[in-house]
Amino acid sequence: MTPAGHAALETELKQLKTEERPAIIRAIAEAREHGDLSENAEYHSAREKQSFIEGRIKELEAVLSLAEVINPSKLSGTIKFGARVTLVDEDTDEEKTWQIVGEHEADIERGLLNIKSPIARALIGKDEGDSVEVRTPGGEKSYEVLKIVYS
Repeated sequence: MTPAGHAALETELKQLKTEERPAIIRAIAEAREHGDLSENAEYHSAREKQSFIEGRIKELEAVLSLAEVINPSKLSGTIKFGARVTLVDEDTDEEKTWQIVGEHEADIERGLLNIKSPIARALIGKDEGDSVEVRTPGGEKSYEVLKIVYS
């Protein structure tokens, strides 16, 4: 996991514990005051949200306790975890830039590519100027590696 990904998960965990958890406890207490719990939609909704929050807290604690934080700025060379890679699609000439990150911090919309994804697995070990064939769910893709940056 990158330092930024680790920090983001720690921030989410802190927010869940210090803001979300107390707020849902108050909401459950307030819903209880409304009487019959068997027909109280607010109570059932609050309990569902509490269950989700507690599950997410447990998940984040487990992920963070097992996380190995790797600082990409200390790396160089061929493509590996943490690399920010600029590629050009050899069919469309469209350029894309992705950073290869751990699965818990991946977000394709923000250019954060899961290291277990087909594209990331195909890129590992490649160097600038290399051509990469990737079998994706959308079909075969060919990319050329333009630039590798570790930051």
